[in-house]
Amino acid sequence: MNTTSSPSGSAPSRRWLLVGMGVTNRAVAGALLRRGGSVAVVDENPDDDLRDACSKLGLELVESPSTDQLADMISRTDSVVPAPGLPESHAAFALADEAHKPVVSELDLAADWDDRPVIAITGTNGKTTVVELVLDCLGRSGIKAVGAGNTEIPMVSAIDDRSVEVFVVEASSFRLARTARFRPSVATWLNFAPDHLDIHSSLDAYEASKAKIWARCSQSTTAVANADDPAVMAHVPAMGDLVTFGSGDADWRVDEDGALRGPDGPVLRQEELWRSLPHDVIDALAAAATATAAGATREAVAGALRSFPGLAHRVQEVATIDGSVFYDDSKATTPHATVSALRGFDSVVLIAGGRNKEIDLSTMVSAVDHVAAVVAIGESADEVTRAFESHRHVETASNMDDAVARAARLARGGLPVLLSPGCASFDWYVNYGERGRDFARAVVDHSKSARTGSPTTPGGDIE
Repeated sequence: MNTTSSPSGSAPSRRWLLVGMGVTNRAVAGALLRRGGSVAVVDENPDDDLRDACSKLGLELVESPSTDQLADMISRTDSVVPAPGLPESHAAFALADEAHKPVVSELDLAADWDDRPVIAITGTNGKTTVVELVLDCLGRSGIKAVGAGNTEIPMVSAIDDRSVEVFVVEASSFRLARTARFRPSVATWLNFAPDHLDIHSSLDAYEASKAKIWARCSQSTTAVANADDPAVMAHVPAMGDLVTFGSGDADWRVDEDGALRGPDGPVLRQEELWRSLPHDVIDALAAAATATAAGATREAVAGALRSFPGLAHRVQEVATIDGSVFYDDSKATTPHATVSALRGFDSVVLIAGGRNKEIDLSTMVSAVDHVAAVVAIGESADEVTRAFESHRHVETASNMDDAVARAARLARGGLPVLLSPGCASFDWYVNYGERGRDFARAVVDHSKSARTGSPTTPGGDIE
């Protein structure tokens, strides 16, 4: 019978308690069972689909256990595997610590089971873009790579494909927080700003979880760091190689001639990028630095940076109505991401709001010079209003159709309209993708109404 390694390096763990059963822990359960582990499952909000999945795996599902029940289950296990995103305030963490039971990340499990090279990318914003760019750079270089982690493919599933040469892991703070053995060969930290304070116990805890990406660097590790981010630079590791990207004397930067340049010379000119908003340029530099450290060729990097199609819901053009271009930036779920998007425009009508992750939304005002007016939406509409009302005209919308109609009226004269919420989507939508698609639908519907002369939402002009 196969067993799995113990996080402490002592006797192998045979008994596992999985707390929360989303996509990742379902994959973890299957992987542990295939390796001879004994798996118990706890979930506080199971649905029939989860019950059926546990039944097919032969797992007993304990629903919403009391604290005493959970403590008893933890006492009878070897290791605890929390679902990514389980709040740090959850009793399982304290109970596991009290019982001296290790809390294990799926990244640790994959590290136990597979020793192929891993490139890890973390940061508050830009992870998905940089992961996709790095994958393209490696593929163009003849290196078979696959993305995993905070994607549709958990790392414990990705390692089942023996043809893969390199894994590119989108390493969220949730996955990194409790890692004990995860050691990427190239580890990139893009940026740091407040986020996920509904999950992490404090901003310091969130920062510490991000810093775990460099916790186990060796002489063979390459750390890739944002030279312009003080929080990132405060954690650069003492061991291994350090490669920086950003402005000034960073290893990867835009030179005086407008070329993206690395240590070995220019790669391509800024105007050759798929798009050159400020955050696009930084993402391109980060991706080039990361991919090159992982073995990508300069030609491959240049090709990837030229042809990248961009991500859905990240400053994605939807339509033009009466001279105003409408952009979907629903993926901007933090104020930091909204500010980054705003700085790519001279002036926009901003649609912002949603479910706040206990972050100070007033930080969006740092880019107020790029905002002509604001339409506030969702649960945090009042917070958005308070942040902007002393600076700009603000209106509150009751739904997405109302938001688009108000924004279109405020944008008369050809101003762009930008949906960049700065908040999560879970008040009105299942995820940011659904929010973005609904925005696009509302824009199309409004365009049809504008052509037929149908009435739109009443309201005054910008004051």
